[in-house]
Amino acid sequence: MHKDSKIYVAGHTGLLGCALMKRLAENSYGNLITAEHGQLDLTDKNCVDDFFSREKPEYVFLAAGKVGGILSNKTYPADYLHINIAIQDNVFEAAHKYKVRHLVFYGSSCTYPKESRQPIKEEYFLTGPIEETSKGYAAAKIAGIIACGSYNQQYKTNRFIALIPNSMYGPNDNFDLESCHVLSALIRRFHEAKINNRETVTLWGSGRPRREFIFSEDVANASIFAVQNTDRLENQPYNIGTCVDYSIKELAQITAKTVGYSGKILWDTTKPDGAKQKLLDSAKFSSLGFRPKTKLEEGLKLTYQWYQNQYEPICGVS
Repeated sequence: MHKDSKIYVAGHTGLLGCALMKRLAENSYGNLITAEHGQLDLTDKNCVDDFFSREKPEYVFLAAGKVGGILSNKTYPADYLHINIAIQDNVFEAAHKYKVRHLVFYGSSCTYPKESRQPIKEEYFLTGPIEETSKGYAAAKIAGIIACGSYNQQYKTNRFIALIPNSMYGPNDNFDLESCHVLSALIRRFHEAKINNRETVTLWGSGRPRREFIFSEDVANASIFAVQNTDRLENQPYNIGTCVDYSIKELAQITAKTVGYSGKILWDTTKPDGAKQKLLDSAKFSSLGFRPKTKLEEGLKLTYQWYQNQYEPICGVS
């Protein structure tokens, strides 16, 4: 991937897309292509084909898709399944048809079995039932991971790269409590509790499940690294993580401290916990020479600073 290569970042306004745009620009990749949803509906096959025919990107980072937390996944499983599969299918076909050099696709740790051994190795993929609360989304991501390997195998290429990052967070994350992930939800809940002088915050579940988190810019760096090292990659997905996990209770305490909330944290154990643990074994990708750089406390601080700048005027009214 040369500095003047034509690079399309799909989903450039989202959490990972923004991180990719930032890191690509900082690494002097100047020929970046983007398209707002109003300009390009990735679920429309003809629109995608026309876009690739016209723009002819050499590299694609497929960071577009429908994402959300437990509540949203449970409420709209068909949407998560349909929208993500449609996007993947259309973009993969166009990438193949117009001979994109490399496309990076992002899976999810929820594609692994719910009761998987820990830490989770890539070979545990499809070895057991997945978590019920994210079944629609996970099924779409499973299809995308399989598609990467299938295109590469059938057409004897290494065009499609599948990365499986663990739970991402960072600036430009989604902070809508109806659809966001756990870390962004904690930031917003504690921030609102602080500015409204609430003595307690009640969180879902028991707080016992353990999760691994990776800063969005570290995933962007891993993506660029992968494209720069395609000759060393095998036709398989690669886990991307920090090799460190936290209980949700620990995460809540760290987040409350970052936000500056000193009230009491309560737990509603009538609400679901999800999988007990999701810690990825990222040894295969690490063996190529990549290491994430951002510690959780540092990443949380940067994320909260961004959140305050973007959301504080809105949240202050609650």
